[in-house]
Amino acid sequence: MSLFRDDGIVLRTQKLGEADRIITLLTRGHGRVRAVARGVRRTKSKFGARLEPFSHVDVQFFARGSELVGRGLPLCTQSETIAPYGGGIVTDYARYTAGTVMLETAERFTDHEGEPAVQQYLLLVGGLRTLARGEHEPHLVLDAFLLRSLAVNGYAPSFGDCAKCGMPGPNRFFSVAAGGSVCVDCRVPGSVVPSAQALELLGALLTGDWETADASEPRYVREGSGLVSAYLHWHLERGLRSLRYVEKQ
Repeated sequence: MSLFRDDGIVLRTQKLGEADRIITLLTRGHGRVRAVARGVRRTKSKFGARLEPFSHVDVQFFARGSELVGRGLPLCTQSETIAPYGGGIVTDYARYTAGTVMLETAERFTDHEGEPAVQQYLLLVGGLRTLARGEHEPHLVLDAFLLRSLAVNGYAPSFGDCAKCGMPGPNRFFSVAAGGSVCVDCRVPGSVVPSAQALELLGALLTGDWETADASEPRYVREGSGLVSAYLHWHLERGLRSLRYVEKQ
């Protein structure tokens, strides 16, 4: 029997029995972890209120054996709130739907439980913090998070130089299969011709140039979101359920 402590973001919860839940978290030190939280569905449980989606928590686990992730689910025995991001997210539909996509994306990019994914974890914490504070439009925060998640998992798109031959940009064509912008000689069937402004916006979101991103016109935000969605679906191989509920500007 071993005790483990880690901090993490609650990704989702599932009912278990009459009063328990299975909590899925993305943690700093152990990656994605599923644990049983007993009694949290009782109305008087303060413990359960801390373990809701979007919550940033410090959690103690009780596991059988020397590893946190083993043959059975560990128990979540203690939880302290680090930051209740849900309070600034769930009251606004645009923030809520964007945040839900972020949680699902983080879970999909951490396929193997117990394997640290520190960059993905830090991206999620930063993304939810920005979303909860309302510092930028939810659509922009979401697309920035999706692009950076793709990048840290090895799928960084190119929005300038040709993704195939490296020809300096800007290049007219864009192909999700080829890895982003492509030149005339490298374009493949299915390539599209996005506006230069949409590509500039996506490049700004990927690099954190919020001054450029915040100044973008809604039509280019919509166009850029479509490219991000197509690129994400290509690399995840199946769509995100939550993405269909995100309202387009």
